[in-house]
Amino acid sequence: MQKNKKPKHIAVAGNIGAGKTTLTEMLSRHYKWLPQFEDVDRNPYLNDFYEDMPRWSFNLQIYFLNSRLNQLLDISRGNATVIQDRTIYEDANIFAPNLHDMGLMSKRDFDNYYQFFQTLKTMVQPPDLMIYLKASVPTLVGQIQKRGREYEENIRLDYLKKLNELYNKWMEGYKEGPVLVIDVDNNKFAEREEDFGDIIRKIDGQLFGLF
Repeated sequence: MQKNKKPKHIAVAGNIGAGKTTLTEMLSRHYKWLPQFEDVDRNPYLNDFYEDMPRWSFNLQIYFLNSRLNQLLDISRGNATVIQDRTIYEDANIFAPNLHDMGLMSKRDFDNYYQFFQTLKTMVQPPDLMIYLKASVPTLVGQIQKRGREYEENIRLDYLKKLNELYNKWMEGYKEGPVLVIDVDNNKFAEREEDFGDIIRKIDGQLFGLF
């Protein structure tokens, strides 16, 4: 992306509890960007999935893929700069492979899903900037407990740990566009103004060439 060209799509990626929604809200206010959030409240599969993962894993992932694709189409059609809470890449490179590795999604379903994702990927533009919130498992657990969502109470530590490994592996190989990594163990942007200021400086440098 050329510097000083108006960015259209900023994405915030990170594990469950990393602080994606909080950062998305804060950045959308600061830059006057249009926020796009995951619609967890209206997701018809989430509760069933956490009750019986093998039965509902494929259905849940297809639902996420469809809703994320619709978000990307909205971004491409509009003129506003959008900041997106979680990306289509995370569903395909982290959540679905993890379900497959844990024996919670069959190989047939996973292969079908992943091939569908590869097709969709050719039809959409990657973000102008990917912001990755990197956090250790203890940090994630602390933040999940703090927000107290009922369906997240059953999330197992080994599940979070495996997701973290997949996130780090995905980020190491991410070549779709520019990436900004924020270490959430040390950067407490929600509580400390100077930490949020540090993120703003880095985003300005990446998007607008201001240092």
